[in-house]
Amino acid sequence: MPVLPSSSYTRAPRYQFNGHLQTVLPALLRRVATPYSRERITLPDGDFLDLDWLQAGHRQLVVLTHGLEGSSTRHYMKGMANAFARSSWDVLAWNCRSCSGEMNRSFRMYNHGDIEDIGYVIEHALGKGQYDRVVLVGFSMGGSILLKYLGVKGKAVPEPVRGGIAFSSPCDLKASVDALEFPGNSFYKRRFFNSLSEKVKEKARRFPGRLPAEKLKDIQYWREFDELFSAPLGGYRDAADFYRQASAKNYMGETARPALLVNAMNDPILPEACSPVSLCRSHPLLYLERPHQGGHVGFSWPGNAQAWSEHRALEFAASHLS
Repeated sequence: MPVLPSSSYTRAPRYQFNGHLQTVLPALLRRVATPYSRERITLPDGDFLDLDWLQAGHRQLVVLTHGLEGSSTRHYMKGMANAFARSSWDVLAWNCRSCSGEMNRSFRMYNHGDIEDIGYVIEHALGKGQYDRVVLVGFSMGGSILLKYLGVKGKAVPEPVRGGIAFSSPCDLKASVDALEFPGNSFYKRRFFNSLSEKVKEKARRFPGRLPAEKLKDIQYWREFDELFSAPLGGYRDAADFYRQASAKNYMGETARPALLVNAMNDPILPEACSPVSLCRSHPLLYLERPHQGGHVGFSWPGNAQAWSEHRALEFAASHLS
């Protein structure tokens, strides 16, 4: 332990009969309204982050981190924000650089291994002086970021930060990248590629000579994209260096706060290597939960407007992160 022997998530709605449908349909069908209030903060390097808040003067705060090419407006972010707000939490849903609807200023963008920005966000929130308890919740890439943050910081994590909860997180980034090449995963690969390619072109226009944007048309494999673009944009030597530094499982062993990782067994883009069973089995604070269904950041619940992940996050926060 703590590899959990079972999960309270037992099945998706019947019309979501495989991992692909459990991934795609919640994003297409779920509509969530969340009355965020936006704040822009300036980072030490002169760049900015846009933070979206739900504030009601509570003493406890949840910090939400989105997935690759996501934002605070994704259904899973807004649903989680509303669930915590209804349970007497303030909410901070932050947007990674370039993800808030406006391109960031610096050459650097965001990536799975960047924990500086989440650190700045937490420091900014704690600087307000009203939060005695902070919980981190992340989805996909956002879950990997918080898990790496907790591992790298270890006992130096700010005292109010009680721990984290990660859903559908690629703790082994190379394995997840390899999974994008599997037959049947071209939809996800194309979606990420098209979105990120537009940002690469914009960066190339703003910073001439630093990115070979003309090579986008020749890319066949995701590793090529990471070698040519993700690595230089993130300050890594190459794709291999990026995968090593951005894989949360390489740092999670030093975690000194409780953390829950929930990865569905039928997640189309997370192979077995993304769920570090041996590490979690030997670490007293790392909890791994592997429901048989759920897809990638899906977890629709039959007969319930909420996603099961929202229920589970509140439950774990109450039982382990008080």
